[in-house]
Amino acid sequence: MITPLPAIEQVRKDGSEPIHTSGVPLRYTLGDFWAWSTSDLVSNVTRGRFAEFLVAAALGIDLSGVRAEWDSYDLITSSGVRIEVKSAAYLQSWSQSTFSKILWRIPRTRAWDPFTNTYASEPVRQADVYVFALLHHKDKATLDPLDTSQWSFFVVDASVVDAKAPTQSSISLASLRNMVGDPVSFSALSGKIP
Repeated sequence: MITPLPAIEQVRKDGSEPIHTSGVPLRYTLGDFWAWSTSDLVSNVTRGRFAEFLVAAALGIDLSGVRAEWDSYDLITSSGVRIEVKSAAYLQSWSQSTFSKILWRIPRTRAWDPFTNTYASEPVRQADVYVFALLHHKDKATLDPLDTSQWSFFVVDASVVDAKAPTQSSISLASLRNMVGDPVSFSALSGKIP
């Protein structure tokens, strides 16, 4: 019988952990790596993770643990509401000739279980609620993703997405506005999700 390789339990780190060679610390820490790898909060991947963090913070979700990389949804509230956070921005880190088109991916997916390494049989929208986070600021000189006033949030129930966009794998800003109306601010986000 082959012994399975179980999932690795993640332990929260604080950045002070030394990078080492067989226990002998080098001059760098995990915090140095974080600063090097994720300081660009405008990049698509880092902005998306930061948007998840902002939504969790706005909703009072416990941030003392470790972000689950492979869950079928991004966040879960204390009442059990599963949330998928999607991020978009007009501005990118690179040189642009025009603002980026605002589009979020909303495909149905097959959930993957990291503990059994298996996929669900049917593709579905995994969350109960979508939060479409838009870094709406349009001036590169003053862009600051850490400033929550530069963000807007559209909240929509997954059942509404299923009813109004059943086969779509993406949604534009115009379609989203038609679906749910105006966005809310960071401070108003907690009132939109139970």
